[in-house]
Amino acid sequence: MKFRIGNGYDIHRLVPGRPLILGGVCLEHELGLLGHSDADVLTHAIMDALLGALSLGDIGHYFPPDDPQWAGADSMLLLKQVAGLVKERGWQINNIDSVIVAERPKLKPHLSKMQVQLSQALDLDPDQVAIKATTNEKLGPEGREEGIAVYAVTLLTQE
Repeated sequence: MKFRIGNGYDIHRLVPGRPLILGGVCLEHELGLLGHSDADVLTHAIMDALLGALSLGDIGHYFPPDDPQWAGADSMLLLKQVAGLVKERGWQINNIDSVIVAERPKLKPHLSKMQVQLSQALDLDPDQVAIKATTNEKLGPEGREEGIAVYAVTLLTQE
């Protein structure tokens, strides 16, 4: 059996007038994430981890931010496309582990719904998708509530 590990990172600025979408879940909050697509930073970090595991570049290569066709795009649909690239190359997603770094809103009540959304989009069991949340103890851009960052790791297998 062959193994590949990929890691992903993304950060998006928090601004008024945008929805806050994480893992395909729209959360109630006075600020949302700024980006060319829906700016779902969790899903973007996971996509980069999947692509990185197979040396396929990053999401900007497949969904360029200057391409109007991706304006406002649903990141869950983009995630399904990335998962298709993984499957086309004969690999399976074994598991995903991720950490969301945000001061607010409190994310714990929403993590299981994000887990279900992501696992359904990837055709995985929910226990194959781990999502944790932490604050940055008021340090850095996440701590000052200027943005939300996500770190993700994935393990791919091939027989």
